[in-house]
Amino acid sequence: MARDVATALLADPSQARLGGVVAEVTVLFADLRGFTPFSEQAPPERVVAMLNEHFGRAVPVLLAHGGSVTQFVGDAVMALFNAPTRQPDHALRAARAALGMQRAVEAVAVQEPGWPLFRVGVNTGPAVVGNIGSAELRSFTAIGDTVNLAARLEELAEDGQVVIGPATYHAIADVAVAHPLEEIEIRGKRQRVAPWVLDGLHPGDEPQRGA
Repeated sequence: MARDVATALLADPSQARLGGVVAEVTVLFADLRGFTPFSEQAPPERVVAMLNEHFGRAVPVLLAHGGSVTQFVGDAVMALFNAPTRQPDHALRAARAALGMQRAVEAVAVQEPGWPLFRVGVNTGPAVVGNIGSAELRSFTAIGDTVNLAARLEELAEDGQVVIGPATYHAIADVAVAHPLEEIEIRGKRQRVAPWVLDGLHPGDEPQRGA
């Protein structure tokens, strides 16, 4: 489990109980665009090697910026910011982490040009944060519309791209280098959503290469 989650549980074991609370979070989703056709053509051991190489570079970046990695699902990873540890600058941390993990896998693209690359979606807003599951098995995660939109934004992203929601953009607008995409319709939402492509951050806020 994420280091912050483990620390919180050691400090207060009661936090392991099922349930959650509503909290403002920034959610980061990333997966490998083109993973399915790659896995169909490559032998299983090469698929596993590719996944471990990508996650081995990306996860340390997420942790370095204070992200709590809550799950891996196939070729996808989800991380939370501002949970369980409170981080007033959680949107900026997530933006730095998203850009940083893309920088971290640049060398992989050079060495293995046929491997898929990450696409990332980031969104900020309220979510129910806590332990979901059963008495026998549970996981710390976030549930809600904010999480669903982060996953949808990830699907919009191209290879090596970071797409952020409007709330995330407004939280970091003073340092963001970004351009808008066309508004999109999201199932279950009455209003269209205006996402942004995060191209970078102003000097001084940009993550270093490989970090």
